[in-house]
Amino acid sequence: MQQAILTRFRQAPMTPATRAALVNWLLVWVVLANLGFSLLYFAGGPPRVMSIIVFGGAGLLVRGHSWIVRCLTFIAALAYAVILYTGSLFNLSIFSLSRSVVFMSELNAFNSLEYVLVGAFLCGLVIAACLLLRRPARFSDPRALLVAAAAVAAVALFDLWMGVGARGHYSRLYAEDSAFSSAVTNSQIAPASGKLERHLLIVMVEALGVPMDNPEMSRLIFSRYRDPAVRSRFEVRTGTTTYYGSTTSGEIRELCGRWGDYDALVTQRDDNCLPAKLARGGAETTAYHSFDGQFFDRDKWYPNIGFDKQLFRNELAKGGAEACGGVFPGVCDRDVPRQLAAQLKAASKPQFVYWLTVNTHLPVPERNNLNTENCARVSPKLANEYPMICRQIAIWDAIDAAMVKEITAADFPPTDILLVGDHMPPYFDRKSRTQFAPDRVPWLLLKWRGE
Repeated sequence: MQQAILTRFRQAPMTPATRAALVNWLLVWVVLANLGFSLLYFAGGPPRVMSIIVFGGAGLLVRGHSWIVRCLTFIAALAYAVILYTGSLFNLSIFSLSRSVVFMSELNAFNSLEYVLVGAFLCGLVIAACLLLRRPARFSDPRALLVAAAAVAAVALFDLWMGVGARGHYSRLYAEDSAFSSAVTNSQIAPASGKLERHLLIVMVEALGVPMDNPEMSRLIFSRYRDPAVRSRFEVRTGTTTYYGSTTSGEIRELCGRWGDYDALVTQRDDNCLPAKLARGGAETTAYHSFDGQFFDRDKWYPNIGFDKQLFRNELAKGGAEACGGVFPGVCDRDVPRQLAAQLKAASKPQFVYWLTVNTHLPVPERNNLNTENCARVSPKLANEYPMICRQIAIWDAIDAAMVKEITAADFPPTDILLVGDHMPPYFDRKSRTQFAPDRVPWLLLKWRGE
């Protein structure tokens, strides 16, 4: 066998038909397969070594099949590459990402120019590939096979090299032996007895990250809580905690005190979660979310971790919150603190209230009633250097302003408050993404001490 291969290599150069077939194959399965992703190298993006190899391997397997088989294989490989890329970008496992597909009707991609352009480009890519796949690409010469495999390996190695500077910023998925950490445990806000002495409010802020070596961002995060009126009523502490995964993983981290995700909780209870413990201690437990309750089955698993009552987008809108757009259109987060405070003021027994925000889900547009059109009012420097980070901080600032207004009111009842991020802001471009710690999120504790 080895002798036959060596003899083949010593023969005359590849025939023109073989060379043409090889060029056609490379054009589709190496060039087009990686064109869109490679155009993004200098902006950033997660590593793609596995999808590059899968693309090339699939192309070699079907090179001798019919046009329809090759075209469908290209579409399937592209879908796999996009799913893997998206999962790495947003720190979602393939399982979680596949579960989220059923909720895509809630996503308003037309509110994001970035999503529209990506969708149009992918459609064009599929059309171009299927047209080129009509050309002959069948070859059996071992030299052609070697060239094809070498081309795939070269692209994979180049991708690996291009992503060296952003290692650790993607695919933050927990391992079984990962040391546990959360803002609830680090701040010691939850009573060990399970009985609340006063109200407890936990706010999980969408994509709130820890700034890295950026004094302007560090100055702005939680800046509203430096107000003397806040400090006179609350003891203020800040810190950071490790995160893994996406938003639902962050919720399990803070509400259930463990790494994991929500999937098992859709059908079974977990009485060890914080809401359940506090409910057994006599507290009323309420969950707020500025988006739809069916998204990631929150209307199913929130009750299974101990929440007696849930208020989602529709209920908050009836309570007076305005509609805010974005990729995930919900109510305006800035309008929710008023409703939180109203519940706490009206309560006759200890309350545990949890609120998950939504407006800072990326990408953040300059419209849709988000008040992000002129984020220079928050920071001219960020508006110039990092416009989308500036828009995100403008929304966080609006949330904090609304919170401070309520918690410094004369009739605001004794309440301990914890604000914490779910995960780092999953920016696509490397410049913005690396402005935040890849493995930590911030928290701020407001411990009640009275007037």
